[in-house]
Amino acid sequence: MTAFEIVLVLAAGLAAGTLNTVVGSGSLLTFPVLVALGHPPVVANVSNTIGLAPGSLSAVYGCRRELAAQRHRLLPLGAAAVLGGLTGALLLLALPADTFGAVVPALVLLAALLMALQPRLTRLVAARRARHAQAPAPGTLATRPPRTTGRALPAAVLAVSVYGGYFGAAQGVLLLAALAIALDDDLRQLNGLKNLLQALVNLIAAVLFALTADVAWLPVALIAAGSVPGALLGAALGRRVSPAVLRAVVVTVGTVAGVTLLMR
Repeated sequence: MTAFEIVLVLAAGLAAGTLNTVVGSGSLLTFPVLVALGHPPVVANVSNTIGLAPGSLSAVYGCRRELAAQRHRLLPLGAAAVLGGLTGALLLLALPADTFGAVVPALVLLAALLMALQPRLTRLVAARRARHAQAPAPGTLATRPPRTTGRALPAAVLAVSVYGGYFGAAQGVLLLAALAIALDDDLRQLNGLKNLLQALVNLIAAVLFALTADVAWLPVALIAAGSVPGALLGAALGRRVSPAVLRAVVVTVGTVAGVTLLMR
């Protein structure tokens, strides 16, 4: 790699770590950069997953207080995330590389669309919560207790995690939407749970890829070196910069990258 390419990948990792902390989908920055530098799509995806894994673990450490009150959910949902992430990663390795190359433009564009729709999903969830929180009419039963995981939520987490292990971009949007629809907890707590589940998916996929796949290790190191401080920077920027601005950057980059890959 040239000096310019090293700086470019390092900067992409820094930006991805920042965006993952604030709005998510940092992969929409790092993955296209690796492809643009000549790495095959599967190698770029594998290397990107491994490189961003340390940032995911940092996010879990940062939300440990939110997770403390949800210990009863961690085992069933965590198991679903690990199983789904492993399944998705195995699919990536087992299917022909041409298959991933053919579907990746659609996956990138889907991730960009999900990021664009994230505010609408948030408003829909908030409206649902407001209706649910209304006091019961006189003579009716009191508000029911918060829902637990049930059976549908682990299945939803499993399905999203398969996608996360296979590609990963915007899986956090899908996970948070599933959690918010199924559970009645504060969104800050659910975001902490989302970060844990996402980290489990990324970690199990990263371990498998590191042991069995063709990995571009220098880009991995550069993305990791950028994503960890980027996550810390994102925590500070989240208090000062509008998430809408950062989301617009992710959607724009993702759309351009998806269209570019589609035309290759």
